[in-house]
Amino acid sequence: MSDAVRRVLFLPGAGGAASFWRPVGERLPPDWDKRYLSWPGLGDEAHDPSVRGFDDLVLHTVAALGDVPVDLVAQSMGGAVALRVALDHPARVRRLVLCATSGGLDVGALGAADWRADYRAAYPRAADWITRLRLDFGAELAAVEQPTLLLWGDADAVSPPAVGERLRAALRHATLTVLPTSDHGFAHALAAQVAPLIAAHLA
Repeated sequence: MSDAVRRVLFLPGAGGAASFWRPVGERLPPDWDKRYLSWPGLGDEAHDPSVRGFDDLVLHTVAALGDVPVDLVAQSMGGAVALRVALDHPARVRRLVLCATSGGLDVGALGAADWRADYRAAYPRAADWITRLRLDFGAELAAVEQPTLLLWGDADAVSPPAVGERLRAALRHATLTVLPTSDHGFAHALAAQVAPLIAAHLA
């Protein structure tokens, strides 16, 4: 794929806002086709009756893929969506960047703190299904063929580095970079550090 037609689709976490990834996207090559998804009904995003759960977010993402293979750049829950899309539509996904995600693993067993009470306090209007969500497609991850960059923060209580290490072991073509003194939202807060890592992987 040439740079002229490279398409990058950015997927947020459960906060739902497309704006999460814009500081990174603005630092990537200007001729790349960058598209930012939001998650209806999550965070402070407006509800959409067609989005009733995780599978609908996957369909929402598939509908945005377009006619050329895309690179998926995803944070937290968006990383689980990205992996599901890559598993279900492998020919339509070129590369993956996954930041601080569960990846469909049991993160509680890997030392992750429970985020649900804090999330509900921050986003009282968010859809009920999000705090009931339980995913487990860890056994499928070996089938992911796309080169994958895993980015983690070493101070992330929601998805600690042990989750990144488990994903690196589960994915056949993955590399892991851990950023120091950074928490769950580091991809937004540290865009100047994160963007060059993503650019190098996607290029």
